[in-house]
Amino acid sequence: MSGRRRWWRRVLLVWAALVVAAGGLTLWLQDSDEPSRPHMGERTTPTPSLPEGWQTACSRSSPDEKGRTLCFFRTR
Repeated sequence: MSGRRRWWRRVLLVWAALVVAAGGLTLWLQDSDEPSRPHMGERTTPTPSLPEGWQTACSRSSPDEKGRTLCFFRTR
């Protein structure tokens, strides 16, 4: 193995160690007094209820292999 290749490998290992250490330090020093915010995918509002008569509107839908049915509603 050439000296240049060995040098780049050491540089990459030092860089990776610094990234891991900085990430751990960031998590450790995070301010715990602030309330936690919801993640991007989480809902903060309750799920809306289905409109009346949804069972009959979805009765024409055929379920997939797992027994799930997809039904769309249009509201004004």
